[in-house]
Amino acid sequence: MTDSNPIAIKEVNSPDLTCAKCNAACCQLEVMLITDTGVPDQYIEHDQWGGETMKRLDDGWCICVDRDTKLCTIYENRPWVCRIFEMGSYECSVEFVAAK
Repeated sequence: MTDSNPIAIKEVNSPDLTCAKCNAACCQLEVMLITDTGVPDQYIEHDQWGGETMKRLDDGWCICVDRDTKLCTIYENRPWVCRIFEMGSYECSVEFVAAK
């Protein structure tokens, strides 16, 4: 079985793939809170099953992203998922290419 939309290997570790050049595509994904990193309560919402996710604005962006700088306003307390979503990783490259 082949992927109908494969990501070119050259894009995975591309020098063009930096947070400074990205439109923070990862900050538009749903972020589930599965560990306690100190995310302030005002940025957390609860789903119907009691799970916690980061609040998002009406347009889908994480509430903690500064729209001018594309930087996280709670970086020291960012969720675990955000901590492991590394710049240049395969997951990052998929979002980067999809956002183009």
